Amino acid sequence: MLWASTGTNNPLYPDTLYIDQLIGPDTVNTVPPATLNAFLDHGRPAVTVTGGLSDAHKRIEQLAEMDIDLERITEELQEKGVASVADSLRERSNPSP
Repeated sequence: MLWASTGTNNPLYPDTLYIDQLIGPDTVNTVPPATLNAFLDHGRPAVTVTGGLSDAHKRIEQLAEMDIDLERITEELQEKGVASVADSLRERSNPSP
């Protein structure tokens, strides 16, 4: 799994929230420097990404029961994410005067 842009923007959340909750084998996290420094200072190194899987499966089933198409939403978010990265790369390659 690849987790990208996992800095915490909401000041009400712990500054290591998205690192603490996404640690696991065969994962990559493109954490911003400030968040990495916070994690090195007071993060909790432990495998966490696999916790609560049975509850997560139940919640996904509930989404289907509410006619929420998680696959369609995931595809849409992926397409928007790729487009956003591509736009950013184009802007860097062709900066405005």
